[in-house]
Amino acid sequence: MAAQHRGAKRGRFVLRAAPEAGQERRERLMFTVLLLLSLLAYGWVILRCLSAWKRLPIPAIPAGFIPTINITVIIPVRNEAGHILTLLQDLERQNYPAELFEVLVVDDHSDDGTDQLILDFIPDTKLHLQLIRLADHTTATGKKTAIKQGIVLAGGELLVFTDGDCRVQPDWLLYFAYTYQSQQAVFISGPVCFHHTHTLLERMQLVEFASLIGVGGASIGLQQPNMCNGANLAYTRAVFEEVGGFAGNEGIASGDDEFLLHKVNKVYPERIAFLKHPGAMVYTEARKTVSSFIAQRVRWASKWRSYQSLSVKLVALSVFAVNLLLFLALPAMLLHWVSPGVFLAAYAAKFLIDFLFLNPVLTFMRRRNYLIYMLPLQLVYIPYVLYTAIIGFSGRYTWKGRTIRTHD
Repeated sequence: MAAQHRGAKRGRFVLRAAPEAGQERRERLMFTVLLLLSLLAYGWVILRCLSAWKRLPIPAIPAGFIPTINITVIIPVRNEAGHILTLLQDLERQNYPAELFEVLVVDDHSDDGTDQLILDFIPDTKLHLQLIRLADHTTATGKKTAIKQGIVLAGGELLVFTDGDCRVQPDWLLYFAYTYQSQQAVFISGPVCFHHTHTLLERMQLVEFASLIGVGGASIGLQQPNMCNGANLAYTRAVFEEVGGFAGNEGIASGDDEFLLHKVNKVYPERIAFLKHPGAMVYTEARKTVSSFIAQRVRWASKWRSYQSLSVKLVALSVFAVNLLLFLALPAMLLHWVSPGVFLAAYAAKFLIDFLFLNPVLTFMRRRNYLIYMLPLQLVYIPYVLYTAIIGFSGRYTWKGRTIRTHD
C-alpha cells in the first residue's frame, strides 16, 4: 500500500510537472521567435536603407554654373568661444559670390565671451556678418528660439544652417545653391562627420554617427525621411513659414531639424534632397567624455516620443526592439532559454547587417578604415541604446549649462 501510495504521489507530480514543462518550452520558443522577427524587421529596414543610399545621386556642378541665389547662413551659438572663429574663417574662404550671402550668428546667452569674439572679428572681415544677441529680442532661450530670430532677420531666399563648433569646406554653399537651383528642393539635408578623433571613444562615436547620417540620407532617398542633422541643413524661408515653423514642438529642446523635416515632407515629399557629396560635408568634434556623449544622445532621444509619422515610429521601434531582445538574449542563454548557437547567430546577424550598411557610408565619408571600431562598439551599443531611449522618454539631462527635462 505504501509503495502504491508513493507511486500515486509520483504520478501526480509528473502530471503537474508536464504542463509546466510544456509552458516553459513554449515561452522559450516564443522568445526565440521574437528575436528572429526583430532581426528580420531590423534587417529589412537597414538593407532597404543600404539600397536607397547607393541610389542617391552625387551631384556634379557643371563648369558653367553661375549661382544666383541669395543665401543667409544662420549659426545659433551658446558658449562656442573655442570654435566660432575657425568657422567664420571657413566662411571667408567660400567659393561663393560674397555679395550673395550673409552670415547671422545668433548668440543664446553665452557666458564665455563668444559674443565679444564675434564683435572683434567683424571690423576685419569681408563677410556680411552680423551678431544677434537673443537677449536683445526676447526673454525666451534655446536653439529653436535662436533659429527663429535668425530667420526673422534673414535677407536670403535660402537659409543654410550649421553649428558654432563646426568646420565647413570651400564649396559648401556652392553645393547647396546648385542643389536648390537644379532640383528645386525646398529642404536640403547635408552629411556631417567627426574629425580629430584620437581616442577609442571618439572613433566609436564616428562609426555610430555615420550610421545615423546614412539612415537619414537613405530615408530621404526613399521619400520617407526620418532624420537629418541641424549642423548641415538648408531650407527656404517660404517653406518654414508655410508649415508653421516649430509650432507644436517648441517645448522640446531638440528636434529643430527633424520635426521640421517631417512637416515639410507632408507638403513637399518630392522636394526634399540629401546632398550626398564629400565637398558638402560638415565636420565637428565627437564628445570627449562618456557623460557628455550620453547627455547628447539623451537629448536626441527625447524627441522620439513626439514623432507623428507612423513610418518614423516603426523604424525607431524596430531599432529599440532588436537591441532590447539582444540585450535579453544573454541572460536568456544563461537560463537555457536560448542555445549558445542561437545567441551567437543573432549577434552575428546584426553585426553583418550593420557592416553591410556602414561599409559604403564610411567609404563615402573617407573613413572606411574605421570599420574595425565596429567590434568594440558592438559591446556597448545595445545597453547604450536602451539606456538613452529610456532616459530620453522619462528623465532629464544637462546640456551647455542648462538642466532640461525631457517631459512636462
